[in-house]
Order: sequence, then structure tokens, then C-alpha cells
Amino acid sequence: QVQLTESGGGLVQTGGSLRLSCAATELGGYYDMNELTMGWFRQAPGKEREEVSCITTSGNTDYVDFVKGRFIVSRDNAANTVYLQMNSLKPEDAAIYYCAASPVDLGRRCRQPLSSFDYWGQGTQVTVSS
Repeated sequence: QVQLTESGGGLVQTGGSLRLSCAATELGGYYDMNELTMGWFRQAPGKEREEVSCITTSGNTDYVDFVKGRFIVSRDNAANTVYLQMNSLKPEDAAIYYCAASPVDLGRRCRQPLSSFDYWGQGTQVTVSS
């Protein structure tokens, strides 16, 4: 069983930055996190969970349009950690942010349905004041 733990959330003013981390504290049957496609998702109150960004096992990344140019996803496989650098934050970015891991490897692509992500962290709250 893969266990993921997010950290780095908090309160920031509009235009500010936060860096979220997602550490795999347990890898189950996987040798390291490099075997897993990783995704970042968010869920605001009253809204469905939505994808934000993802990164393949080889480091290819993808972003949804509303965060392109502002967010950067990266991974440190040696540390079994994935990061989400969030810049130029807006009030509409406020949500609980979750990282998730998928055993599905699509090569250069990482966008997958939520159902493909088998392992989820508990989430970290991001609040953006206007």
C-alpha cells in the first residue's frame, strides 16, 4: 500500500506563492516512487475534485489551463517526493490540494482519469486572501 503525505499548504495573499510537497512514506510493493505517475488535484467547497497537474515517471509534465504558467510540478525520485510550486496565487486557487499516485504509465503523457489514481494523500489546505 502506497501512503502519501502532503504538506506546505497555508494562508497566502493574492499574488503570493506556496510550495506543496507530497512524500511517499510507504511504497508498498514498489521499489521507489519512480514507478508511479503522480498527480496533483484540488477540491474547493461545493465543487468536484479536479485535476491540476501531473508528472510522468520520466518527468514529463502537464497542466490544466487555469494553472499553466503559474504552477510547476516536479519530482525527486531519490527522496520519493513530488512538489507543486504555486506562484501568482488567486483567490479561486483556494482549495484542499491532494496528491495521488497511479501505477499506469502512459509514456510521455500523464493525464488520466481520477479513477486511475489508486493512492491518495489526505490533502493540504490552501487559502488565498484577496
